Amino acid sequence: MRKMISTTIYITPEQMEKLKALHKKTKVPVAEFIRQGIDLILDKHKAEIPGQISFIP
Repeated sequence: MRKMISTTIYITPEQMEKLKALHKKTKVPVAEFIRQGIDLILDKHKAEIPGQISFIP
């Protein structure tokens, strides 16, 4: 398992309410949904991230 770094984020009460409802239904931790959301944004903007090199096999 990879080491995790603790950070603080601010979300709206509505976002938290929906995340908790999703957690209650799926049993997936809220933090995991937040990490997945970050991964989606990073993937969407990967061309804008400095130092990223694409390798074409």
